[in-house]
Amino acid sequence: MRRDEEAFLTDRRMALAREWDDLVEQVRQIDGFADFLRPPPLKTLLEAAQSGPVVIVNVSRWRCDALVVNADGVQAVPLPDLTEGEVRARTAAYLEALEGQPSGDGLGATFSERLRARAEARARREEVLRSTMEWLWDTVAQPVFNHLDSVAPLVGRERLRRIWWCPTGLLTMLPVHAAGYHGASDGRTVLDRAVSSYTPTLRALRQAREPLPPTAGEASLAFIGVPDVPDAIYLGADVARERKALAQAFPAGFTTIEGADATIDTVAAAMAKHRWIHVSCHGYQNILDPSRAGLMLTDGTLTIPRISAGRYPGEFAFLSACMTATGGVNLPDETITLAAALSYAGYRHVVATLWKVPSSVAADVTEAVYRELTATGRFEPDRTAVALHNAVLGLRNDGRPLSEWVPFVHNGP
Repeated sequence: MRRDEEAFLTDRRMALAREWDDLVEQVRQIDGFADFLRPPPLKTLLEAAQSGPVVIVNVSRWRCDALVVNADGVQAVPLPDLTEGEVRARTAAYLEALEGQPSGDGLGATFSERLRARAEARARREEVLRSTMEWLWDTVAQPVFNHLDSVAPLVGRERLRRIWWCPTGLLTMLPVHAAGYHGASDGRTVLDRAVSSYTPTLRALRQAREPLPPTAGEASLAFIGVPDVPDAIYLGADVARERKALAQAFPAGFTTIEGADATIDTVAAAMAKHRWIHVSCHGYQNILDPSRAGLMLTDGTLTIPRISAGRYPGEFAFLSACMTATGGVNLPDETITLAAALSYAGYRHVVATLWKVPSSVAADVTEAVYRELTATGRFEPDRTAVALHNAVLGLRNDGRPLSEWVPFVHNGP
């Protein structure tokens, strides 16, 4: 390249940079856009923690810390026993236990061999989950609660804290909300110490706390039920159970979109119209390409990109579908999940799952959550986190396996 061409390109880049700066400055002069493309002020972010601490768990090869965000500031809690290498190893073992196929389940195996292999796979899964929950308590949750107990002890009749988790890196794949020694009776579990929620960012939580806009959808519920899709287990009985639970919770009625009527366009339109939605169907997730995740409907998958393209001034979404809170392993900090997509798209409260759960268990949780949310005679979505906590606590106290109650999570305020 000749020198005159190089000089021309350099001048052009400088002119474009100046033009960009001028345009940004013009935008910042518009009312309400003073912080356009600027990092949000700390004071603004602290508003996210007005109802309880937000714990950002930073995972780095140099050191790991929990940044405990309160309404009056941020405090760093060292996590000396947490390392990036062990997070990677634990996540790999966890995903393998959840997704791995039984080793003796091949075509040539006898029926009894297949049964034995599946039982062994379930036992391995429960053991990995138990070990993971205990490790998360020792390395993450216990140091955080020790800090909170020292700086803000519970007072009066307070029994449980309200806490929001914002993990980073591969820790986003793990159920921090369920950390603990659940076989013991000494309270060394997050479930016995706090009502937990997740948030992808402080800004998302702060926005979720804002009042619904006047243009919010109807104060009514849409039930989306898809019991039958190709190459998937038939969900008919449990979809019917969930519809029945909603009929008891909403005696005045609700919109039903089920079976062949539950198309991508129809469901997207219902989401734009109704303030509350309940989806009972199969979920799809690809941890290597999480943007392909979606809800499996009659005519295809309602994907994250399709959901993210819209704005749904909704208040409550219950995703009774598998893996709707599962992200990806390649860009875990991006928090590409169906639950996060709905949060970003405008839904304040989202109930979702971290992995595949039996549809009968999802129906159990559905019944318990709606029973509590309508106990006063009216629907109270702002109690979603507490209602889900109590439903999950009930399953655990009934002696149900970890794999049945751990995956249920709440996103929102």
